[in-house]
Amino acid sequence: MKILVFGGTRFFGKQLVKRLIESGHEVTIATRGKTRDPFQNQVKRVILDRRKRDDLFLLAASETYDVIYDDICYSPQDALYAVKAFQKSKPRLIFVSTLAVYPNKGRVLTEADFDSAHYEIVTGDREDFDYGEGKKLAEAVYAQKAEFPVLSVRLPVVLGSEDYTKRMEFHLKRIEAGTEIGIQNEAAEIGFIHADEAARFLEWAGTASEATGPINAASNGSMTLGDLMQLFAEKLGKEAKIEAVTEDEDESPYDLEDSYFLSNDYAKSLGFQFESLSDWLPKLIENYVRQKDY
Repeated sequence: MKILVFGGTRFFGKQLVKRLIESGHEVTIATRGKTRDPFQNQVKRVILDRRKRDDLFLLAASETYDVIYDDICYSPQDALYAVKAFQKSKPRLIFVSTLAVYPNKGRVLTEADFDSAHYEIVTGDREDFDYGEGKKLAEAVYAQKAEFPVLSVRLPVVLGSEDYTKRMEFHLKRIEAGTEIGIQNEAAEIGFIHADEAARFLEWAGTASEATGPINAASNGSMTLGDLMQLFAEKLGKEAKIEAVTEDEDESPYDLEDSYFLSNDYAKSLGFQFESLSDWLPKLIENYVRQKDY
């Protein structure tokens, strides 16, 4: 297949490109060219600004693709440009969405908890919305305006050794230093997916699945925030100092008022096999601790 990846130079996007190459696909990565990639002559490269209409239309006019992965779309305007640019070639498009499109309902969330096909579209650029609202509106544009098949993959927090957000390191640093961590509800459940598993799912979604609409992708299982902090502490051999009320800078980036995690039942019903959170998360934390990668 001829595949275009918007992004693909860091974290799970980079893992996705690696998997696509290994599977024998003809891959083009489209970026601003500011981050180097390790793929040498294994991929084609297009330098563009994803936010500029003319850049997208020039790309669409110069080449056609069987599958497009949109990993850097954060607003309805971004999505509208892509819908218009690729309407003639009609690729299969995989939009990388997020858990943040859902309201926190204090329970496991299914795809039906956010209906992008009927969500009112408000136009605007990235600066006009917060992250979650921008993704909601981008999903809505793809669901309601695209004349080609679109699958919106809703991911939870993604973890891995190349996580540029440094959220896991936040906790490890504070526990090792004996600094308090702000968590208002230790009983709140949270879910994750490993970067490698996210890449594996995205490859499957684009090349082995015909599903459209929204789909959740998350590792099997969830964990309370209290148990997560205890796991960090156990691997460090230290005590985690948890406080319900702290200064803003001490608040955990995983802090939740109530449980907030995804059901992956729909994806499993289509044949995808997820890993268990309890299998890979302890090993990932051990790797961070062993390498002092924080």
